[in-house]
Amino acid sequence: MHPSVHAQNHPDKPAIIMAATGETVSYAQLDKNSNQIAHLFRQLGLKHGDPVAICMDNRARFFDIAWAAQRAGQIYIAISCRLTAPEIAYILEDSGAKALFASDYIGSALDQLADFGPPIERFIVEGEHAGYRNLDTALEGLPDTPIADERAGVDMLYSSGTTGQPKGVRFPLPENPGIAESNSLMMLAMGAFGFREDSVYLSPAPLYHAAPLRWCLTVQKIGGTVVVMEKFDPENALALIEKYKTDIGQWVPTHFVRMLKLPDEVRERYDVSSLRCAVHAAAPCPVPIKEKMIEWWGPVLKEYYAGSEGNGFTFIDSENWLTHKGSVGTALIGIIRICDEDGNEVPPRTEGTIYFEGGTEFKYHNDPGKTSDATNKHGWTTLGDVGWVDEEGFLYLTDRKSFMIITGGVNVYPQEIENLLITHDKVADAAVIGAPDEDMGERVVAVIQPLDMADATPEFAEELTAWLRHHLSGVKIPRQIDFMEELPRHPTGKLYKRLLRDEYWKDVKQ
Repeated sequence: MHPSVHAQNHPDKPAIIMAATGETVSYAQLDKNSNQIAHLFRQLGLKHGDPVAICMDNRARFFDIAWAAQRAGQIYIAISCRLTAPEIAYILEDSGAKALFASDYIGSALDQLADFGPPIERFIVEGEHAGYRNLDTALEGLPDTPIADERAGVDMLYSSGTTGQPKGVRFPLPENPGIAESNSLMMLAMGAFGFREDSVYLSPAPLYHAAPLRWCLTVQKIGGTVVVMEKFDPENALALIEKYKTDIGQWVPTHFVRMLKLPDEVRERYDVSSLRCAVHAAAPCPVPIKEKMIEWWGPVLKEYYAGSEGNGFTFIDSENWLTHKGSVGTALIGIIRICDEDGNEVPPRTEGTIYFEGGTEFKYHNDPGKTSDATNKHGWTTLGDVGWVDEEGFLYLTDRKSFMIITGGVNVYPQEIENLLITHDKVADAAVIGAPDEDMGERVVAVIQPLDMADATPEFAEELTAWLRHHLSGVKIPRQIDFMEELPRHPTGKLYKRLLRDEYWKDVKQ
């Protein structure tokens, strides 16, 4: 399926609704807009496989460009609009992008890119800016019918850079060039998650990230309507579920936490009974948080574990989760293999690095070393996460291997401590890292974002420490608790732990 098919069958049906403005784009409009941009690609001399970049905030035009690339056989790179000019320029140069489509949201970076970025075609979406062609002006007079050489394109998305310089995950163009061919995500969406042609899907996260972009495009392949939040707000999300009777939404655990910490009278104000499926992933969800969400929304939560690399995919519904609490499910794509440091598979309930056998092949663009590091002697691939499986094949995540703290020779995984801290009534967010320690090598440090900064006191730190002692062994208790007004968290829920850790290690030679 493809939006062009729905444009013929249901031309007036909304493909996109922007939550804040109510702007609505029909399937007929989306089809025409993406056709015009595909013609622009050819006017620029772009051939099949040439990369184009999108760097903008959530807006309807994002889909026009993505679908143009999808039908013109381009590789399209979605770049975070929160990056600095040098960071954007790095991705443009590394990816070999031939054109950039940007919005004024990136502000001064528009000008600075002239100094940092490679010489490519640059377009501004809505508005004018020196050095950039206005997209609407550039499209004037171009046909809104299909280009002669349509074929399927593919994304190349960059890691969020939580542990280092971002790397692009490169896939070849699909073997079958047909633009209306189904793919594995579409099959998963319609099967395990229950997406339908009449679905109304709420997307609360930035479109430049893998999951929101890919799931939104999948909804549009199937023929549903995507309601896009320009920025996540917990109460507004509930209001949108009620207003549009959304039956499916995509979430991350931080969304759940923020909605659960709304006052009871606010949460009870909105009717969320239309929800059939609340898809969630991106980070492990603390067990008490998920329990409360199922109690509130019902058994509609469906969780998966996967990465931009597409090398594997696990799935678990609410019913199975309630009997396997903390699990991210069993494999639907690939075979789960838990391995030791030598790449040998370990028995059930033994922690190790999570590998997948038989999933989609991928490589990191311009980084054969990282591609090699992600592959063991069996040819199995990993995202760098640590976990274990039970006897039934259900996977449980421990943490990222790179986040592990070694204190006094003992391995401590921060995720367990963070999952507990976030359940405290006065805690809005939490991060746990290892800081340098002369005696222990590393000491466990908790960085807390309180709900009220008035609680950022030594007394509250002592209260938290005493509270943790009732739940954790001594080695896992933070030796230091610091406070921040806001943690450096990616809008998709991922924590920029590297930035926190660097502050504590900046004066230490490693």
